Amino acid sequence: MREIQLRDAKAGLSAVVDDAVRGEPAIITRHGKREAVILSYDEWQRLSQVPSFGRLLMAAPLTPEDLPERDRTPPRQTEF
Repeated sequence: MREIQLRDAKAGLSAVVDDAVRGEPAIITRHGKREAVILSYDEWQRLSQVPSFGRLLMAAPLTPEDLPERDRTPPRQTEF
């Protein structure tokens, strides 16, 4: 992914957006620090719909019988 200074991105915003639509996102930097990413709306929408790992686990069709019994052995004590 290419990096573009903010002033250059402002001067050529149309080209930066066109590149993003073609699948070439860009990182916008200000004073050498990464500040933002320009990507296509379709890519943003795809990324924003990815469920969290927790939601995936909660949606899994598991029953209590599917899970192993909890190990209740106390943790081993270590000496330092």
